Amino acid sequence: MTPPARQPATSLPLLREVRRCRVCVAHLPNEPRPLVVASASSRVVIIGQAPGRIAHETGVPWNDKSGERLREWLGVTDAQFYDESLFAIVPMGLCYPGRAKGGDKPPRPECAPLWHPRILPRLERVELTIYIGRYAFEQSPPRLAGQVGNLTEGVRAARGLLPGRIVLPHPSPRNQMWIRRNPWFERDVLPALRARVLEVLGSMGGARGHRAARRAPPPSPLS
Repeated sequence: MTPPARQPATSLPLLREVRRCRVCVAHLPNEPRPLVVASASSRVVIIGQAPGRIAHETGVPWNDKSGERLREWLGVTDAQFYDESLFAIVPMGLCYPGRAKGGDKPPRPECAPLWHPRILPRLERVELTIYIGRYAFEQSPPRLAGQVGNLTEGVRAARGLLPGRIVLPHPSPRNQMWIRRNPWFERDVLPALRARVLEVLGSMGGARGHRAARRAPPPSPLS
C-alpha cells in the first residue's frame, strides 16, 4: 500500500524544528528522520511508540501492516488517516530506533519529554487522543492518574475514558495473541472507538459528515 501524498503542516512552524532534531543521533542505527504529522486544525491525535523501518524508509508513518490494521480499527480510509486536518501523529519516539531481539527497540526516551510539551498544546482543536501500545500507555494521563493499572485495564476502560481519550493495544500482527485472549476488545471497544471517530470527523461538516461532536480536553503533554 502506498499512502496518499502528504502536504507539510505549514500551519505549525515548530515542526520544521522538530524535523531537524538530532538529539538522539548517537543512539540511532540511521540518520535521524523524525516523523511527526500535525496541524493546528487536527481533530484526533495518535500517540504510538516509534516509527518502524518501513516508515523510516518511506517517510510515511504507519505505512505497514500495523497501519493497515489501525485504519481498520478506526474505520477510516487512507486519505482520511493521512489528512493532517483530521489526524495528528505524534509518537513517543520520533525516529526509528532500530531492531532488537523479537522486534524494534523501545522509543528513545529523549523524544517525548523534549517535544510533546511543545507540540501537543498547539493542537488546540483536538477532540480525541489515542494512546497506542505500552510505551504510550505508561505516560498517558489515565495511567499517571492511577485510573488504570496496566495496558489491558486501560483498553478495557474505553467507555469511561471516552469521549476525550482511549487506550489501544498495538495493532502489530505480533499482537494477535492478545486480541484472541481478549475478545471483548473487538466486540466492545472497537465499536465505541469507531463511533467516536465518526462523531469527531462528522463535526467538521461538509463531505466529512454533519453530526456535531462533544468537545473534549486537548491532549496533555507527555513527560
